[in-house]
Amino acid sequence: MRGGFYLSPALLLFLAGFASAQSDWLTWGHDQERTGWNKSETTLSKDNVSRLELKWVAQLSTQPNETVLSTLTAPLVVNSNTPQGARTLVFTVGSDDTVYAIDANTGKVSWQRRFPNTLEPKMTATWLCSNTQNATPVIDKDSGIIYLNTTDGKLRGLSITNGEDRLPPTDFVIPHARNWSLNLIDNVIYTSLGRGCGAAAAHFTAVDLKDPGRRVEFYTSTARQAGAWGRGGMVRGPKGIYAQTADGVYDPAAGKFGNTVMVLNPKTLQLLDSFTPSDWEYLNSKDLDLGAAGPVIFPFKQFTLVASAAKQSVLYLLDANNLGGADHHTPLYRSSPWGNDEVLLAGRGVWGAMASWEDPEGRRWILMPMWGPPAKAAPSFKFTYGDAERGSIMAFEVVLENGKVNVVPTWRSRDMHVPDPPVVANGVVYAIQTGENTLQGRGATAKFRSTPVTNEVLYAFDAANGKELYSSKETIPSWTHFTEPVVAAGKVFVATWDGKIYAFGLK
Repeated sequence: MRGGFYLSPALLLFLAGFASAQSDWLTWGHDQERTGWNKSETTLSKDNVSRLELKWVAQLSTQPNETVLSTLTAPLVVNSNTPQGARTLVFTVGSDDTVYAIDANTGKVSWQRRFPNTLEPKMTATWLCSNTQNATPVIDKDSGIIYLNTTDGKLRGLSITNGEDRLPPTDFVIPHARNWSLNLIDNVIYTSLGRGCGAAAAHFTAVDLKDPGRRVEFYTSTARQAGAWGRGGMVRGPKGIYAQTADGVYDPAAGKFGNTVMVLNPKTLQLLDSFTPSDWEYLNSKDLDLGAAGPVIFPFKQFTLVASAAKQSVLYLLDANNLGGADHHTPLYRSSPWGNDEVLLAGRGVWGAMASWEDPEGRRWILMPMWGPPAKAAPSFKFTYGDAERGSIMAFEVVLENGKVNVVPTWRSRDMHVPDPPVVANGVVYAIQTGENTLQGRGATAKFRSTPVTNEVLYAFDAANGKELYSSKETIPSWTHFTEPVVAAGKVFVATWDGKIYAFGLK
């Protein structure tokens, strides 16, 4: 009885489930545009995030291996009604093809299911091609299904409640290939393949869940080159499905699209439009490919913008409805490099993904994870917090000046060793210092790459000025590779190389 009104237990349960359902994290980058912005998270704020503490650690059965840099996928979070009542579950997939559903309140495994792969790989496992699955899954909350792919190349759909099959195993990608985070858009599952793992040529693939036996593909080259291996995979935009590719020849007449941002028809994957930097040959010569990261798409004024950046540390803003103009080489905005003065192919620049959000005043922002120090010739930031020789998060306001799109550098975070893609919720930016050893080339053995430089650290920053609000410091002794923090249901979840999920919440 409240204020003279009686609320039945069943109605209270329904209302509780409805309220919590506003803060899910169902796909990489939170949404189909990969913005990294959870608009509905309200429990954590800049006023209380300093009171974060470790709530639980789930040690999962997937064992780390020195040839496998990504032991677990980035977490997903969903609030759902189960026979036991309303529950919040955290999902991750291990490199051994084990799917885990974890109770978000206790850290106990609710259910797990493994899909052993008996197929013999075509290539010897290396840290670049580990012959294991790598793609963050996606959840369809309306149907209560989590979709994932396993190392044998099959697409699977499981009940989020108990792990039972809801989709027959369906041919999706080449076995042992390296594909990236799944996206679910209008009942179609998308992913991108890169690196040539499993002897797979670079391409995009899509399966319509209404007709799962029919798979469509678009090849970006005839070999390994021009693969898309940004962590967000393929991204929803106003004209179709967007992605950006790695080093390779740009020759549209020959069907080769190296260092290109592309948009494809959602159903047929036919090419609709593209943008390729005019200096693509230089990018190829220095291995500064766009494939190291993926695009983020968001509305701004009269535009829908595609933000793109990668190893070169140049930020491009493109009109999502006319990517590169009439010549396919003209962006709305192109910055000078924000980092990577050394012009290195590894350990510098932007890797993984950027993020974007809009503040309560209606100002649009971009967050950029930078590996290594900022460029010496780059414009200065209004707020900085000491040297950032190992890496940092950079924040830019997107503005319209005399009818032209521009960015204003606003803040640069404290020093962070190899930051992963940041995310934002309720005025707070969350980012991970991965601790990873990023050396490539001579001497970069699997054992060397799996030996970290330092430990993983979760940071929280004020989204307005970059001030540090929280640090997990030494709480996480391990490190991580190619993931993101996930903020949902009043907690922050992170994955580690040693097969653990950590949950942080308010004291």
